[in-house]
Amino acid sequence: MQKYVCDICGYMYDPKLGDPDNEINPGTAFEDLPDDWICPLCGVDKDDFSLED
Repeated sequence: MQKYVCDICGYMYDPKLGDPDNEINPGTAFEDLPDDWICPLCGVDKDDFSLED
């Protein structure tokens, strides 16, 4: 599973860690995040994330 980075604030979504503060379990791929998931730091939606280089 690949990591994604927020283009606005630099937050990195790591699927190995998930986003437990927002009830996203470890092992959840970025593509499997709910459509209404937002960046936990700046609040933008998934469209503002890019695949980590």
